[in-house]
Amino acid sequence: MNDILIVDDERDIRELVSDILKDEGFATRIAANSTQAMAALSDRPPALLILDIWLKDSKMDGIDILTAVRRDNPEIPVVIISGHGNIEIAVAAIKQGAYDFIEKPFNIDQLLVVIKRAMETARLRRENVSLKRDEQGPGHMLGQSSAFRAFLNNLSKVSKFNGRVMLHGAAGSGKELAARFIHAQSGRASGPFIIINCGVINPELMEHVLFGQENDRGVEQGLLEEANDGVIYFNDVASLPLAVQPKLLRVLVDQRLQRVGGTKRIKVDFRVISSANRDVDEVIEAGRFRQDLYNRLNVVPIDVPSLDERRDDIPLLAEHFIQLFSENQGLPLRELSDQAAEKLQTMNWPGNVRQLKNVIERVLILSDDSEPIEPYELEPINEKNTDEEHIKISGHVMSLPLREAREVFERTYLFAQISRFGGNISKTAEFVGMERSAFHRKMRMLGVGTSAKDGTRVVSIIEAGDDDPEASRASRQSSE
Repeated sequence: MNDILIVDDERDIRELVSDILKDEGFATRIAANSTQAMAALSDRPPALLILDIWLKDSKMDGIDILTAVRRDNPEIPVVIISGHGNIEIAVAAIKQGAYDFIEKPFNIDQLLVVIKRAMETARLRRENVSLKRDEQGPGHMLGQSSAFRAFLNNLSKVSKFNGRVMLHGAAGSGKELAARFIHAQSGRASGPFIIINCGVINPELMEHVLFGQENDRGVEQGLLEEANDGVIYFNDVASLPLAVQPKLLRVLVDQRLQRVGGTKRIKVDFRVISSANRDVDEVIEAGRFRQDLYNRLNVVPIDVPSLDERRDDIPLLAEHFIQLFSENQGLPLRELSDQAAEKLQTMNWPGNVRQLKNVIERVLILSDDSEPIEPYELEPINEKNTDEEHIKISGHVMSLPLREAREVFERTYLFAQISRFGGNISKTAEFVGMERSAFHRKMRMLGVGTSAKDGTRVVSIIEAGDDDPEASRASRQSSE
């Protein structure tokens, strides 16, 4: 969507601007007066409106048109141009909702910068509206496990307030989705959601990206200004360049910023959500992150559960991804067999939800039919085993007597099954075909235990060693 409507009573100007924008890859329409402008707006709302203030032989001036656009199509950014520019007119236009004001004769490069910024802002706003609508449906923030329900409850609580939130969790666990959920459920949902990928942006450019700049070519807003009335999300905040941290801290304290090269302090109002996928304490101790900035950002810390902590949700997430890839990419709409679902719940997921999504996409891309997905399809692509009789055994296990090897297998098997059922002993015992009391005895003998943590069950293996001879002896006897 790159359609731009140019409204100006001077033919030379509207055609010049139109030709320049066409050279930049935009589609344009032109209007010479308010009647043509309103007809064009009614026919097809543009992605952006370039509007002259004074329009000869028109029933409405630029401010009147601006007011109508803000009322009927508030998502359209409007750039005001005028040959009679003064502070009063500019302020009036901005107060009425104009994106920016440019005085004639204008610099073409400056105009292009403003237009591209305005188009990007409009795109972000459309994305936010779409995300808000989608997140209210069943396809987002999916989960039924106790760990996920506790996590979602925390997100819902912080969404109601304006405090700064820091999301702690492993890569791929869904921190950005959680940040979007907070934004969509908050009072700032109609405002922008701006993402700063701290580890990706060139450190030398970070200050300009965040705070904007002023020079003889004009003013360029930074992302902090663009986040006004909305939310700014610092992804992997521990990677934020040290040089910009004091300036960001000052903005958080004063709620005002100063552009690079500028002297004016600009008031801003945005909510900050940040995320960390590493131990921030280590980064602070290494001198790469300021403790005072961390304290300002970490007002409400929330742990994002890993996929290992919410294995009950894996089949639900997998089915959602199957549906998603079918709708968005036209991939086969396949069912997930019970055996495949069980396989997914026992696999290792160091990449968390993102890795699960990638696995499902790979399976569907390589599909030749619409039959249910089977366990063998989920194996890593380079380790697929077509010989069902062949079992890979580690060198460690191969060095053990049968009795001890069987013990290792039983411990690993029970650990995986208990993790799969989220620490629920009753469900696990029923699945493996044991009475609950016998299952508990087996767990104690093998050194497999569960403990409560924040309302969820954590599974652990307790190694029996020389300091616990009874446990070691009981474990060995259970295998005989």
